[in-house]
Amino acid sequence: MAPPLNRREVIAASATALVLESGVAQAALIKGALPFRPGGTNPPDGATPGPWQFFTPEEATTVEAIVDRLIPADALSPGGKDVGCAVYIDRQLAGPYGHFGGWYMKGPFQRGTPQQGEQSDVTFAERYRKWLAALEDHCRQAFGMRFADLSNERKDQVIKDLEDDKLKLGEASGKDFFKQILTDTQQGFFADPIYGGNKDMASWKMIGFPGTHYDYREWVERPNQTVTLPPVSIKDQSSSSR
Repeated sequence: MAPPLNRREVIAASATALVLESGVAQAALIKGALPFRPGGTNPPDGATPGPWQFFTPEEATTVEAIVDRLIPADALSPGGKDVGCAVYIDRQLAGPYGHFGGWYMKGPFQRGTPQQGEQSDVTFAERYRKWLAALEDHCRQAFGMRFADLSNERKDQVIKDLEDDKLKLGEASGKDFFKQILTDTQQGFFADPIYGGNKDMASWKMIGFPGTHYDYREWVERPNQTVTLPPVSIKDQSSSSR
């Protein structure tokens, strides 16, 4: 049996890079330095500003009203709508997340246990569309108006009924919708602003999270001290001071 690689060998092996030229992979050995510069960045394609990409204007109004009750504005931060949680959800549903991109979708499909993960052929995008339509139907029948036009107290009660599974959305579980939109709203609130939410890094400023600085070596020997670095997003990392 060959002896295990030591740390030096692993680091040396990881310094080998593949350079693609004219569709042919060519190996290049990197010596003396890592093949990137400190502070450099190659950010992912972020959420583009502009009109809704998945939601209709009516659906977007409903979602904005929901996220604003899940995260209401207070002295600590703006509400879910102003922070951009609905924009985050819209961009996610318009992309691979909403359409199960990269997932095996040939079945068989059956309802599994929570530990088994997603087992359905109905995508998140399709579910949102059905959930929102059913929610609006309920509000019109029960209150004679759209969800967004309800008082805050009544909105909160509808959301609580969804959470407790007292309110069915057609044949679907209201609790499933509540859990999904709550999770997506939380992600939109705390995710990097490059994905459409957390506008002006409001949530990061609220909790004191410094974001995506290149490294924190200067803080390694400063245990139990509050990191005072200003928050930095992926998209402006290279221009930040560290």
